[in-house]
Parts: sequence; structure tokens; C-alpha cells
Amino acid sequence: MKELICPNCNKPFSVNDADYAMLLSQVKNAEFQAEVTRRLGELRTQWQTEQRASTLAADNAHQQALNAKEKALQEKETQVRQLMERLNSYEQIKAAELSKVLVEKDQLIQQLRNEKSLAVMQEQQRLQTAIQQRDNAIRDLQSKQQLAASEAQIREQGIREDYEAKLRLAEEEVKRYKEFKMRLSTKMIGESLEIHCSTLFNRFLRQMLPNAYFEKDNDASSGSKGDFIFRDYDDGHEYISIMFEMKNEMDTTATKHKNEDFFAKLDKDRREKGCEYAILVSMLEPESELYNGGIVDVSYKYEKMYVIRPDFFLPIISLLVQTSKKSIEYQKQLAIAKSQSIDVTHFEEQLSDFKEKFGRNYRLASEKFHTAIDEIDKSITHLQKIKDALIGSENNLRLANDKAEELTIKRLTRGNPTMKAKFDEAGQTNL
Repeated sequence: MKELICPNCNKPFSVNDADYAMLLSQVKNAEFQAEVTRRLGELRTQWQTEQRASTLAADNAHQQALNAKEKALQEKETQVRQLMERLNSYEQIKAAELSKVLVEKDQLIQQLRNEKSLAVMQEQQRLQTAIQQRDNAIRDLQSKQQLAASEAQIREQGIREDYEAKLRLAEEEVKRYKEFKMRLSTKMIGESLEIHCSTLFNRFLRQMLPNAYFEKDNDASSGSKGDFIFRDYDDGHEYISIMFEMKNEMDTTATKHKNEDFFAKLDKDRREKGCEYAILVSMLEPESELYNGGIVDVSYKYEKMYVIRPDFFLPIISLLVQTSKKSIEYQKQLAIAKSQSIDVTHFEEQLSDFKEKFGRNYRLASEKFHTAIDEIDKSITHLQKIKDALIGSENNLRLANDKAEELTIKRLTRGNPTMKAKFDEAGQTNL
């Protein structure tokens, strides 16, 4: 291919080798110029055609773009019209809702005005009623104050007389309880403790225990003897036995003994006479809180031994009898088991359970006896408080009378600003 430049438009164009050779040959002859002119015209025509085609294609593309833009613009205008229609519809709805809200607001305002008017009327009526009640209350208080003043004098005289009578009764009651408690710890002084305990048994327990044996221990073959032996039977079978030792001494005794001084001898007597329990009924160590508290278990030193005051003589017999009766069935089962050569392990477990229950029953009984003593002390304290309260009643009556005389409208309306304002208003109106 050869590239040539058009002499008219100065634009390059390409020709093949044949055309180039032909042009060269034409240049050589007389028709070269004419042929060049013709070929240039054809090329120019072809170029113009191509230019028109290119321009037409560009115009078509531009027109298509314009058409697309126009279509998009129409769609946008359609969307705008739809949005405007929706906006107008929304504004109409909002306007309708606003109108409805305004109407409801007006109705609510009117309703509130009516309610306020009604409330004002009711409040006025209530205030009028309150004023009337206040006036009535003032008159009632004034009359009650006068009546209370006169009644207070009458009541004061009656209460003073009643107080003096109750005070005398309280003092006598306190004195009686103190004497009773003193007798509780000194009852046995001046009389035989053995005779006292024997009398208690025959008086209160003999009918309850018709088969029981309660006699003095007169057997001194072993070198010593106890004071009393208690035994009781069920169907001829002994289920309980107790060795009693009674110890007492006067307050003026020079050498004071202790309860534990007699534990060893009592345990020896119990074992020699074949008794199950040993009980020391003692008035020794009268200031001891331990022995004054109730039944004292000293089995940690000597087996099944207890120390009591005479007041617990009957209770401990009853307690031991009741608990021992529960063991009768166990003892019968033991006899049957021995006769039939069966295992006694189960009996030993039951016997151990019995011992535990007996210990628990003993503790409960001891607590109840201790509670009884405490209740007596509380009764004395309570009567003393009654005495103190009666002594202080005169001051309370005087204070009540002073308060009644100091009762004023200002005190009545304290803490109630509404009533205070009404009273102030009433006072200014009277002025």
C-alpha cells in the first residue's frame, strides 16, 4: 500500500501498488491529469458520502438519546404528578384529622370547663359544710372542755381513791409473794425433812400407787443404810426402785456440809440394797443456783443419781414412775427373749431409746419446774411494776388536766393549713 496526499484537501489516503503503478503510468501520458482529477472527485464523493453517513448516524444516536431523555423526563413528570396527587390527598386527610382534633379539643375544653365549674361549686359547698362543721366542732369542744374540766376533777378524786386502794392491795400482794418465795426455800427448817417427805408421799402418792413400797431403810447389816426405799410393782414385777437420802441443817450450824459429801455413801447404799435410782433430797447449800434451779442430774459422777430440793420430791417420783412404766413391756420382752434364747440386740436398742427418752423427759420436767420458779419471780416483778404504775398515775392525771386546760383553736388547727385559713378568715369577718 502506498500513501498519497490529496492536493485539494491535503488529507492523506492510501492506494495499492497497482493503482500506484497505474498513476505513475498515467503521469507519463497526456491523460494523467484528467485521471487524477477524476479519481480525486470519486474519492471526494466517497468521503462526502461517508461523512454524511457518519453525520446521519451521529444525528440518529443523538436523536435516540434525546428521545430517551424525553421519555425519562416524561416519567419523572408522571412521578411528580403522582407525588403531588398523593401530597394533596395527604394534606386533605391531615386537614380532616386536624379539624376533628380541633373539634374534640373544643369539646374537651368545654367538658373541662363544665367539670371545673361543678368542682368549684362542690368545693364551695364542701367549704361551707366544713365551716359549719368547724363552728359545730368549736362549740362542741368548748362545751366538752367545760364538761371535761368538771369531770376531770371528779375522776381525779375517784382515781386517787381507787389508786390508794390498789396500791394497798399491791403492797400486800408483793409482801405475800415475797413471804411465799422465802417459805419456798426455808420451809423445812425447824421440822424433820424425813417426816415431811413421808407425809407428802402418803398424802398425795399413796392412792395413785397402791402397790408401791415406801418405807425407811432399817437394814444396817452392811454398815450403813439410807433413809427411805421406794419400790413399785406391776403384776408382781418390780419395775422401779429408788434409794432416798434426806439431808438438812440449820442456818446456825457451824460446819456447813455440801451435797457432794454424801454422793459416795448414797451410791453405796443404792447398790447394796439393789435399787435402780439414787436421790438426795437436800436443803444444803441454800444459796446454790445449781441446786435451786430444779432437778440436778449428777449421773456423770454416780450412775442414776439426782439431787433435788424438797419441792421436787413428788414430781421426780411421778416422773421416774411414768418413764419406768414404759420400760415394763421392754422388760417382759427381755424375759421372753431369755427364755426362748433369742437375740436381745433389739431389746438393747429399745432400752437405749428408752434411756434417751427418759433423759429428754427429765430435761423437759426440769425446764418446767424452773419455769414455774421464774414465773413466781416474774409475778413479783409484775406486781412491783403495777405499784410503780399506780404511783405514776397521779402525774398522768395532772398532765391530762393541764393539756385539757391548754386546748386552743391554734393547737387544733396545727398541721391543717385549710382549717387554719378558715379560722383566720372567720376571725377577720368577726372583726
